[in-house]
Formats: sequence, C-alpha cells, structure tokens
Amino acid sequence: MINKVILVGNLGADPEVRHLETSVVARLSVATNENYMDKQGNWQTITEWHNVVAWRRLAESAEKNMKKGMQVYVEGKLTTRKWQDKDGNDRYSTEVVANTMRILGSREQNDSLRAGASPAAIPSQPVSKPAQEHTDNITDNMEDDDLPF
Repeated sequence: MINKVILVGNLGADPEVRHLETSVVARLSVATNENYMDKQGNWQTITEWHNVVAWRRLAESAEKNMKKGMQVYVEGKLTTRKWQDKDGNDRYSTEVVANTMRILGSREQNDSLRAGASPAAIPSQPVSKPAQEHTDNITDNMEDDDLPF
C-alpha cells in the first residue's frame, strides 16, 4: 500500500518551530489553489489549507530558510492524530508528515521574502522548476533523479 502526499503551495505563515528535549519539530501551513470555471463562465479559486509537520533536520532548515508567502514543494505521508479537548471530547487532526521539502522559485524571490518584501510584489516563477541554488537547502534523502517532474 502507498501513503504519499505531494504539495506545491505557498506558506501561510512563518514555520512554528519547537525545540524539544530530544528533537526539533516545525509546523507549517501550506495553501494550495484549485481554479475552475463556474456555470456562469467566471473563474473561481478554491484554496485548501494543509497542516504540515517536519522533524529534526527538516524542521531546522525550515526555521532558517522558510518564510510566509514562499512557494514550497512538500512530500510526505498523511497521518491522523487522535486527541482529547478540554471537555474530554475526542478530536482528530490530519497532517502531512514531511520527509522532503524544497523552496521553489528564484533565489531573488525568496531572498526578497526573507528580507520582508510582500509576496504580492514579487513576480512568480513557474512551479515545475525548482531553483538550482536551493537543491541542498531543504532536501532530506532525495536525489535529482527522484524528482516526480
């Protein structure tokens, strides 16, 4: 059986990173968009938000290199956690546990975002081509031959 998730989207906020006793964990919010034409002929966009969790080296790299608005490639597996709220009710959270993350777009775009520029002020790059400069930034156990595109 296969449990694999691939996302290409934008970070909704800077990664939330916690340094635990024995590890580091980062939580990211990634937005993906789907565009379609409605019955009236108008283009509509549906935004889906995904909760992503990264551990150890990936979490440390995300903390150093990723900022709100950046376009990212995330690969991992889908997991569901069960927990109880303050009233004792069972709750469930579905997350993507990342095993690979890459920053997409040009170095100039991402450097501008790290420096605090608005993502809307930076022209976009094609999603299908990861930046050459970032091939070692946020990659864990992935060679160029393993890319799905």
